[in-house]
Amino acid sequence: MTVQCYLVKTTYEYKVAQFHTQIKNEIGLITNNYSDIDSTLISKKEALYKSLSENYIKGKNTKLDVKSSVLQAQYQNAITQKLQHKFERDLPNFKIDFAIVLNKFILYKNTQKADTIFSEKPFIQNKLYGNLASLNHAFLVRSYVRTTNGTFENQDYKLLTEDSMYVSVIDWEMIILKRMTFILVLSLFSIITLISLFVIAIKALIKQKKVSDVKTDFINNITHELKTPLATLGISTKILEQKNIRDNDENFNSIVNTISRQNNRLQNLIDQVMANSLAENEIELKKEKIETEDFLLSIVNDFKITFPKINLKTDFQTQKTILVLDKFHLTTAFLNVLENAVKYGSNSITVKTKIIENQFSITFEDDGIGIAKNKQSFLFEKFYRVEQGNLHNTKGLGLGLYYVNQIVKAHQGSVSVISDLGKGTQFTILLKV
Repeated sequence: MTVQCYLVKTTYEYKVAQFHTQIKNEIGLITNNYSDIDSTLISKKEALYKSLSENYIKGKNTKLDVKSSVLQAQYQNAITQKLQHKFERDLPNFKIDFAIVLNKFILYKNTQKADTIFSEKPFIQNKLYGNLASLNHAFLVRSYVRTTNGTFENQDYKLLTEDSMYVSVIDWEMIILKRMTFILVLSLFSIITLISLFVIAIKALIKQKKVSDVKTDFINNITHELKTPLATLGISTKILEQKNIRDNDENFNSIVNTISRQNNRLQNLIDQVMANSLAENEIELKKEKIETEDFLLSIVNDFKITFPKINLKTDFQTQKTILVLDKFHLTTAFLNVLENAVKYGSNSITVKTKIIENQFSITFEDDGIGIAKNKQSFLFEKFYRVEQGNLHNTKGLGLGLYYVNQIVKAHQGSVSVISDLGKGTQFTILLKV
């Protein structure tokens, strides 16, 4: 970016110098001298200079008188208008302000310098013609040096004058910027590309860090989940090695049942990980027509048996809605939502249904601990679990809501969440009617 800025600055300076040279050359071609502007006015100017010089030599004028007469000549406005008109006619693409200032007005008698009336740096106060109010932003176009020889009272004299023309082009910055359009666009494109690549690189690093953290978190979670059944299986196996346990049918059956349960638990964990490794477009659905309210009611009744202490209510505002769904996957998804509500402190859950803009809405409202606003956008990401402080106090692999989102998307539906800390959570699933 620094190199780009340097190149733009260098190009700008080059364009400014090129522009000044162009203006100098074009103005130089149309103002080689003043005689081609109006010979009559130029004659008046020369006559005035001759008269002032002779009167000064005679002692009738002081330097101040000469200077004042030169700068306040009557023909100045006329020459200014002539020059301005010529610029407008011959340089129609530029709006030019100009000033011609007198630098030198020197009288010589014979071969010796007599007096210097003017010999100073150009000041706007010494303006002969033009409409410039200041030379601060103007540049020198050319200087006109003129020598006039004359004889007065048998005495030769010479008058040396030097005029300098300064011009200022209105909106010259915009003219140069227009000429630099291609370079500026190219440079801007390069800078935007660099910034974009930088942002992409930063995002990639953040994403990589996030994936690394999620991977580490998942490994810790799955390790923790596997330890308990494996430890139980190890203890149960050692117990079965005892002869008195094998001889007691009741104890033997109890240990075998424990091993079977833990084996099932391990199998469920593996199945859960495998099932959630699929994306929405990879899930094979076995859809069938079902009466959605009866389907939801069966899930609610089964859940009540598993969690008898939870106050689970229904509020169906629809009746006998026929949808084409995959019962197996949606049953698992809805149970995941209900189990999450229990995990996070809910004592009362309400399942509601209604039709919203030709979509079947299923809402799960609970009175749990709620979810912070800044955590809600991550709820449906794989392996994400809501933290409390810096701790994950609730067991799980962080796959439940991810699975819910994938199954609902596979049905061309959507899932959303509304929640506040301490005020419970509301999950809404929309399915096409």
